[in-house]
Amino acid sequence: MELVVKNISGKDTTKKVSLNKNVFAIEPNDHAIYLDVKQYLANQRQGTHKAKERGEVKGSTRKIKKQKGTGTARAGDIKNPLFKGGGRVFGPRPRDYEFKLNVKQKRLARKSALTYKAKDKAIIVLEDFSFDAPETKKYTELLNNLGVANKKSLLVLSESNKNVYLSSRNLKGAKVVTASDINTYDLMNAGSVILAESSIETIENILSK
Repeated sequence: MELVVKNISGKDTTKKVSLNKNVFAIEPNDHAIYLDVKQYLANQRQGTHKAKERGEVKGSTRKIKKQKGTGTARAGDIKNPLFKGGGRVFGPRPRDYEFKLNVKQKRLARKSALTYKAKDKAIIVLEDFSFDAPETKKYTELLNNLGVANKKSLLVLSESNKNVYLSSRNLKGAKVVTASDINTYDLMNAGSVILAESSIETIENILSK
C-alpha cells in the first residue's frame, strides 16, 4: 500500500511511502484488540475506592434495644448496615486492576488496529516537522490544513518533541505520541492517524518482531 507524503500545509509532495503489508494489511483480530483495549483501560484505574464496613464506622457498640419483647427484629449496635449511618455490606476495597497480556498478542492488536485504519483510509503520512516554540495556533492550523480539525487525531512522531507536544496539549481530541508509545486504544479512538514520515520505519521495526 502506497501513500503520498503531505507537508504541513496539507499539500501533496513528490514523495511516496510504501506501508509494510505485515503491519498495515494483516487479517485483523478483533479479540486481540478487545483484550489490549481492556488492559489499557484497566491500567488507568487507580483502584483507591473504599467504603467503610460496620467494623470501621464510628459509633457506639451499645445494644440499642432489648433482645425480646419489642415486636420487631433483633438489633445489635447502631453500626448495623441495616441502619442509617451504619457500615456498608461488602463495600468496595482498594485493589489493583492490572492484568498481564502477552507481548505477541499486544503486537497483533496494534497491527490489527493499524490495518483497520489503513482500510478506512484514515492514515495520513506527514513530512517530518518541528516547531521553534510551543504554539497551539500553529498546531491548529496544521490540523485544519490536513482536514482533520473536527476529528479526533493521533499524531505519531519518531521521537519525542516537546514543542509539538505542548502545542497540542490544550486541544480537545488531539493527541501526540512517539512511535514506541502507540497503543491500541489510542489508534482505535482516533478518527485520523497522522504518521510522521520517519515514524513509519520505527513502527514497522517494533511490530515486525
